Amino acid sequence: MTSRLLIAEFRLPITAGLSLLYSLVLSIRKWTLLATPYSPLPLSHITNPRACGMLFSLPRGCASVTDQNHVEIGIMLLAGTAGFVARRFLYHPRSRLPFWGWVGLGIILLAELLLAARAVWWVSTFFTPIVWTGYILLADGLVASLKGQSRLSSSPRTFAALAFWSVPLWLVFEAYNLRLRNWVYVGMPSSSALDTFGYVWAFATIWPAIYETADLVEALGFFEVNHRPRAPSTPAHRALIALSGLILVAVPLLVPVRIGGYLFGAVWVGFVLLLDPLNYQWRGASLLRELEAGSHAKLGALLLAGWICGILWEFWNYWAGARWLYIFSIGQSWKIFQMPAPGFLGFPPFAVECWVMFEFLRTLKRQLGGTTQVWLTRRAAA
Repeated sequence: MTSRLLIAEFRLPITAGLSLLYSLVLSIRKWTLLATPYSPLPLSHITNPRACGMLFSLPRGCASVTDQNHVEIGIMLLAGTAGFVARRFLYHPRSRLPFWGWVGLGIILLAELLLAARAVWWVSTFFTPIVWTGYILLADGLVASLKGQSRLSSSPRTFAALAFWSVPLWLVFEAYNLRLRNWVYVGMPSSSALDTFGYVWAFATIWPAIYETADLVEALGFFEVNHRPRAPSTPAHRALIALSGLILVAVPLLVPVRIGGYLFGAVWVGFVLLLDPLNYQWRGASLLRELEAGSHAKLGALLLAGWICGILWEFWNYWAGARWLYIFSIGQSWKIFQMPAPGFLGFPPFAVECWVMFEFLRTLKRQLGGTTQVWLTRRAAA
């Protein structure tokens, strides 16, 4: 009886650990077999604007540095990150993983297997959205096992809104990239319909992945320690923060491209500073208000979620047939997977930015709804 209880208790952690080991073995196998990550297009042909996706062609000379990837370091970072989270999960009270969590895990493992075998062309082409769909289902299931509820089980409309708005919100950064030219897409389908389908599906997973991962980090009890409340910020203080954010998001577009290309990091931070004071002012969810209350849980969860999602984005992107390549000049000779090493510092603030931007949309909706209701009431009274 005791052995059965132990097996039931540790079945999920053991399965997750074996699944991670399986993924790493597949990755090492692919790494040793391939001089460069698999792509339907040879690197010599990726200067074709159509092959690079909808944005622009790859600058001359970039193909020569795509093989300088420190994959072994990336795999160690991934294993360390997964082990850090798994250890916390292992000793945290929980219930059984719901069925959609197992479905998500199955999608990830099957996609990895088919990609390694190169058995189905569309798995390689749509590997990124496929595997991230599985990850979102798995993360949501883990949250449900820890808290008894999750976004999919308790707030499906909010989850659907996250997926819907993830596309136009990410297109904001694609618009910046049109001028700053930090990345390109390669290996995209020749069909415009499939091309668009892949973009939309992949972009729709970004915000749900960040939110689900942050939910998981919070459910595991990271950053629960409260600190002494701070004095409330003044309107002048919040205006100064918003102004600094406006400067950060505007300057990269105003300076010459040869300079702006080095300033994308300002964009990853700027919208946080620009929009969070507005969320605060309009009584929406605000990180500034949480910090004033002495709580660092939300900020910490988002920063850690950004790191987790970032290392997974780069890990899975490296093996995909349709993928992105970074072409900015910083760190091209020292990459981890496809990302120049300094670029990993951008993932934690990007996750914070994702949260602030979506909460701004929710706050703005309530604000406009309240303003419209007041206007209708006054008009009816007149």
